[in-house]
Amino acid sequence: MVELILANLRTRPFRTLISIVGVALGVVLVTLFTGLAQGMTEDMAKRASNWKAEIVFTRPGSGTLTSSSPNVSTLYEERLLAIDGVASTVPIIRYISANSRARWGVEQIDGLEWEPFAKMNAMSIVAGRPARNSDEVIVDQRYLKDNDLKIGDKIELFGKDYQITGNFSPPSGARIKMSLKAMQEKLQSPDKCTYILVKLKDGADPAAVASKINEALPGNKVNLTRDLIIDVQDRIPGLKTFMRVLVGLGAFVSTIFVLLSMYTTITERRKEIGILKSLGASKPFIIRVIEGEALLIGVFGVVIGFSVSVAASFAIETAYDLPFKFSPGWLVTAVVIAIAGSLVGALYPAWRASDIDPVEVMANE
Repeated sequence: MVELILANLRTRPFRTLISIVGVALGVVLVTLFTGLAQGMTEDMAKRASNWKAEIVFTRPGSGTLTSSSPNVSTLYEERLLAIDGVASTVPIIRYISANSRARWGVEQIDGLEWEPFAKMNAMSIVAGRPARNSDEVIVDQRYLKDNDLKIGDKIELFGKDYQITGNFSPPSGARIKMSLKAMQEKLQSPDKCTYILVKLKDGADPAAVASKINEALPGNKVNLTRDLIIDVQDRIPGLKTFMRVLVGLGAFVSTIFVLLSMYTTITERRKEIGILKSLGASKPFIIRVIEGEALLIGVFGVVIGFSVSVAASFAIETAYDLPFKFSPGWLVTAVVIAIAGSLVGALYPAWRASDIDPVEVMANE
């Protein structure tokens, strides 16, 4: 049977290739885009993990990683410092706005006081100096590289030019940072911030201190930094829905390509199938042959799809410095939908082929 399956595939190489490309396209849709989504969320989590603060204190409706609402009073700093186990605090405004010049159409900026933030999170200025004046910012190395900038250049924010005075490392939070006072003035939110980072004393239990904060300051939102990193994908609206749509689209593409290809092939192979049935081939045998062809198409599609995805991810990462991470779970999903889509797509053509009447075929063809 294997020889017959391979012979059938070789007989119509162009149609076989088109089917394989269709399956490979479905694999690429799943692996490439989920890899990009996984890589970017991991990059976001990595930057968040550079926070050494164990607790993020904010208000309901205010953000953690994706919001820009400065509705937390900076007066909470004193009350937080009075709680047993708290060593230091740093208020931050996370501002997010649309920017057509940014890579993803969105610009993130942190407003904070650099010295206490750097001390808390083991950050440093690699070159230049911190932003002190209201028209100055500092950025990380990735931002300089992506935008072909250097220290001393100016960038446009809030409709005006800001001078880059320094380059910080490691990357943490937003890639652009200005002073908290400058951000408060720009947003007309004096004594406000988006959240407050809370650093604990050595040996203090984050969960226990978080419980104390909840008791002392009820009605607020207390997050452990480690939890923000773990569920970062859940905190990006629509990301999981986007991935599910991609998986569904990949399965649909694979199934339709194989179905159309096999259905057309069966139409052209009526005489061949009629001869096989006249020689004693049963309906299950015909179905197994057609499904075997579909299985091989699915396997070849997986191999080519993975190869294209790896090559494309390398090219994109090199050209645009976008992070990729291929998750084993999504790779298995890609394999399953490619193989299952091929087998399901070939099922109807296989049934039609097994139902061919050899007497009618011999009489008419």
